Amino acid sequence: MSAETIALVTGANKGVGLATARQLAERGLTVLLGARDLEKGTSAAKELASAGLTVRPLRIDIADDASVNAAAAVVEQDYGRLDVLVNNAGMLIRKPAVEVTADDMRPEFETNVFGLVRVIHAMLPLLRRSRSARIVNVASDSAMFAKTTEQGSMFARSHESFVYSASKAAVNLLTVKYANAFLDDPELAHIKINAVTPGYVATDLNNFNGVRTTEEGARASVHWATVGEDAETGGFFDDEGRVAW
Repeated sequence: MSAETIALVTGANKGVGLATARQLAERGLTVLLGARDLEKGTSAAKELASAGLTVRPLRIDIADDASVNAAAAVVEQDYGRLDVLVNNAGMLIRKPAVEVTADDMRPEFETNVFGLVRVIHAMLPLLRRSRSARIVNVASDSAMFAKTTEQGSMFARSHESFVYSASKAAVNLLTVKYANAFLDDPELAHIKINAVTPGYVATDLNNFNGVRTTEEGARASVHWATVGEDAETGGFFDDEGRVAW
């Protein structure tokens, strides 16, 4: 079993995920750069490794059981445990709310919700072996009731992200439920799990219309991935403190 801190970031070949992988590696962690497309993941990992960072590509399609289980087997074989899991991978399909059918919702929930659960379930035996495991679930400002109920605001009127917002609200609730379950299990109580919002970051999810950089968007994930034993669990945060639900 390796002595270094092992971190897995899903959806890390670009955007906020790539920035998260970079910042974790800059803190001295060994980062497994998770990507659905291994070629793209390898290219991104080489970019970071060329800067002297310890980063390794890992193929993982969070919407596919076999892919996730295979990734967990690689981590098991090569490291014997996992210390940090950042569930960053996500999907946004734009369609007006009034036109969305139940079938339209399935791909985003398969990735953003079921994929998150799939990865946590597969990696939990490895996280159990860590002395201070951390899980970070990337949610969204658009899942905040305080913002979506503010009539006339950008988030109240972002009708084309109807499904995405609902899926990220589910991520927040799942985070709380996981935290409570871990606290009630002596073998899992060392695992801290929190949800974060990167803010309105310029990425391909919003056609690069966001106002924050990917580096800024990664800060909250990196902070909660590396917090100490006295940190909270089961919360929803930005990079400046607790966020209103």
